[in-house]
Formats: sequence, C-alpha cells, structure tokens
Amino acid sequence: MVTASAAESVGAGRLAGRVCVVTGAASGIGRAVAERFVREGALVVAADVDAVGLRRLAEQLPDAVSTVVGDVARDEDARRMVGAAVERHGRIDVLVANAGVIPLMELTEATAEDWDHVMAVDGRGMFLTCKYAIQAMTAQERPGGAVVCVSSISGEAGQRGQAVYGPAKFVASGLTKHLAVEWADRGIRVNAVAPGTITTERVARLYDEPGGPEYLAAMEKLHPMGRLGAPAEVAAAVLFLASDEASFITGTVLPVDGGYLAQ
Repeated sequence: MVTASAAESVGAGRLAGRVCVVTGAASGIGRAVAERFVREGALVVAADVDAVGLRRLAEQLPDAVSTVVGDVARDEDARRMVGAAVERHGRIDVLVANAGVIPLMELTEATAEDWDHVMAVDGRGMFLTCKYAIQAMTAQERPGGAVVCVSSISGEAGQRGQAVYGPAKFVASGLTKHLAVEWADRGIRVNAVAPGTITTERVARLYDEPGGPEYLAAMEKLHPMGRLGAPAEVAAAVLFLASDEASFITGTVLPVDGGYLAQ
C-alpha cells in the first residue's frame, strides 16, 4: 500500500496525495487526463481494454501509474479497476469515467448489435465504474471523493450521424446529475465534461481516410472558435472538476467545445 504522504512525493500539485482511477486511459482524452493528473501529484490507476497502450503509458510514468486491463462493460472488470486502487493505495479519491466507443453512422445504417455495443461500453460501463467507485468512496476511512464523467456535445444536443453514439452520451449527462443529487450529502461530487470534436488519435486518422478531411473541415466550421480541441484542453477541465477548486460544484456538465453548444 502507498500512503498519502508517499503519494505526495510523486509531485506537488492540485491532486497531490490523491488516488485516481481513469478509465479509457490508453489513448486520447483518457491518456491526457492520466498524464495531467500525474503532473499534479496524483497516483493513477489507468484502466483500458488496450493492454499495449496501457503498457506504454506505465513505461512513460513508471512511478505514478499502475494499470488494469479490462472492459468497463463487464461487471467483474469494473469492480476490479476500482478494487485495484484500494488494494494498491488504500483508497480512491477520484474516478474519471472516460471509457467509450464512438461509432459514426446514421440510424438506418445501424444494427441492433451496434446499439447494444455502444450502450454496453458508454452506458453500462459508466454506470458500473461509478457504482463501484462510489461504494468504495463511502466505505473508506475518510469518506468522500470526486467523480468526473466524460460526456459529449452529443450528450447535450443532436448531431448528424450520431443516432447510436449520442444517446449513450445523454446517459452520461443524465447519470451525472442524478448521482450528484444522490451522493452530495455524503461528500461525493459528481460532474461531467462535454467535449466538442477533439483531435484524439482516432480523429487524427480521419485526415488520411476518404472523406475525412472534408468532414473535419466541416466540423471546424461548426465550432465558433474555428478549430478542433486538443485532449490536453479537456484534461485541464477534468482536472478542475476533480480538484478542490471545484469544491462547491456538483451536478454540472461543463462544455469544452469551442463554443459549439452556445449556438
């Protein structure tokens, strides 16, 4: 077990001594969150189905990151992700429920299997990781903590080609509000971020795919700031909501979208 004082030796910062679980941490927004949290002094348990990506992250940050390979949609895996934080570090202070899949397709192209897969990962997976994190937060010697769910602009407003993905992100936004009310009196804050189009590895690959450059150019125009966001910009917002600077904020869904939802 690593104590809080030992965790503080990792580095000073807004999360010094905090034990944080980040799901979907092998790439994209999740990886950016894990990296930023470490710079702010946290000990991070990084979880993902991508074992190779997790290994690369742990090699980059060997003193502050441990890993759990698993699928958030599987009950036993979600339980194990949270359990790893408690087993290795004695508690859990922050959960970032980020893991998700992002299929882009119109309703008539989608199958029932497409719908079930997205709802399993983005919906059920968020439910399970929040459930086990909150259970652990209320049972520990110093109860309380912070949960940050990763929703999307598609979880706040309709978009073309996202009839399968968007509803799952409405689950993220709705779950955030309900959990915030349910657990506020027990010292647990629950918030979410709603990113716009972010230049994750998957989005970056679109530049080399047929129709990809045109799609991305159109998306840039839809964001009033005239550009796409960076994973580090979302990580900064997640950090704020996870930190004591947001101590009187719960139940909010914070857009990180270059003005998209303000239109």
